[in-house]
Amino acid sequence: MDFSTDPRPLPADCTTMSEVREGVDALDRLLVAVLAERQRYMDAAARIKTDRTAVRDTARIEDVVAKVKAAARDAGLSEAIAEPVWRTLIERCIAHEFDAWDALRQDA
Repeated sequence: MDFSTDPRPLPADCTTMSEVREGVDALDRLLVAVLAERQRYMDAAARIKTDRTAVRDTARIEDVVAKVKAAARDAGLSEAIAEPVWRTLIERCIAHEFDAWDALRQDA
C-alpha cells in the first residue's frame, strides 16, 4: 500500500502517544476495510463452490500461511505476529464461508 498521501504521522516521526494512537486508529480503519473486502471474497467462494466439503482446504490454508510469512518477512512484520493472526483470520473466514454456503442453499 502506498501511504505517501496519508495524513497520519510516520511511526519514526511520532513524539507523543497521541500521535501513536492516531496512527494506530487510522491503520485499524484501513484494516477493517481490507478485511471486509476479504470477507466478500469468502462470500464469492461460498457462492461458487458446489460442494460444502470444499470449503475447508487444508493445502490452501498452508499455502496462504506460507505466503503470508514470506510477505511478513519482506515487510518487516514479525512472523510471530503474522502467522497466528492469519491462522485465526483463516479459521474465522472458513466459519463465515460455511455459514454463507449454508444460507445460499437453505431453500434448495
